[in-house]
Amino acid sequence: MRHISRRGIFGLGVGAAAALSVAGCSPSGSSASDKVGSNPGRTAKGKPIGDGSTEYTGKQPNQPPAPEKLAPGQKPPQFVVFSWDGAGEVGNGLFPRFRKLAKEHNASMTFFLSGLYLLPESKKRLYRPPNNPVGASDIGYLTDEHIKATLKNVRAAWLDGHEIGTHFNGHFCGGRGSVANWTPAQWDSEIEQAMDFVTKWRTNTGFTDVEPLPFDYSKELVGSRTPCLLGQANLLPTARKRGWRYDASSPGGLQVWPTKKQGVWDFPLQSIPFPGHRECLSMDFNLMFNQSQNSTKGPPANYPRWRQQATDAYIAGFRRAYETNRAPFFVGNHFEQWNGGIYMDAVEEAVKHIAGGKHKDVRLVSFRQLCDWLDAQDPQVLANLRGLGVGQKFTGRGRG
Repeated sequence: MRHISRRGIFGLGVGAAAALSVAGCSPSGSSASDKVGSNPGRTAKGKPIGDGSTEYTGKQPNQPPAPEKLAPGQKPPQFVVFSWDGAGEVGNGLFPRFRKLAKEHNASMTFFLSGLYLLPESKKRLYRPPNNPVGASDIGYLTDEHIKATLKNVRAAWLDGHEIGTHFNGHFCGGRGSVANWTPAQWDSEIEQAMDFVTKWRTNTGFTDVEPLPFDYSKELVGSRTPCLLGQANLLPTARKRGWRYDASSPGGLQVWPTKKQGVWDFPLQSIPFPGHRECLSMDFNLMFNQSQNSTKGPPANYPRWRQQATDAYIAGFRRAYETNRAPFFVGNHFEQWNGGIYMDAVEEAVKHIAGGKHKDVRLVSFRQLCDWLDAQDPQVLANLRGLGVGQKFTGRGRG
């Protein structure tokens, strides 16, 4: 499976999506659970941390109840995780759009924040990316206005109950400087810098008119997705050392129950049915690539058909899991407007279909919340679930 450099295909400027994934196809009743917590629109007041960029405001609001433990043979819930790479608000309104959609459907999501999205370009020499020039970035830097908008949306997202993970910083996918070539020590440096940019944005920007992020990022950060799904093998030793609980960087995973790698939960993008094609990875970029190849602006006449095709692919991936082995279903996205924004529309329609009340025991959760549930289960129960292959129906005995 080949990997595509963001710079090499699109040359997208600042304000485009924060990440690109592996391109091409792979070879092969109630909605979300009730949440508890205080008003997500509250003004959080807590104990300042460091320069006041972040503050501790207590337990995150709007979280599901403590995970229940499945009995042997009991059918599991259908978990669905929608995640977003980069998580920058660049004036296209997509971050608040999907926060609103999630709230309407009682859903939690994971936002993988790129640390550079909180660092002004004037301070770019603070960034020392491994194997790349000082200040280099394949995703550029945001304007002050967009940094402020990103901060406001990240703050609101956490108060809504969503998870804030990391997409690291400069998004290097090609050449010697690619994240594919980084050592565990270099990943550790990249992570430390990403955390610094999130926890020291007030010093770096000088902003006094933006409220602090309402969490201690050193405790909140428990998972990631790497640029272009590259470099996971050398990231995992560092992730484990830091106490992270999962990584969502594997490409081409099957729709089966997840396992751990090096003690860290592995949540891969999955191969899902793609109408008219072979199966394709469950990410907007991969759907786009198979419809318009290396162009984000294909013929507009194709948009209605492509929009429906993308919607059908997401729904088909959900249905295959829901109706058979109940494996958690993972969808990756960017805040993008490729091909007229049809993939954003497809994601919205998929969320409405999945959480619309027609399917019983469906839970739209963050990756962190999924970790909570998995860690609460009996190991043998999970082993039985992992014995179910793609399309094998759950019978209560481990195999269909």
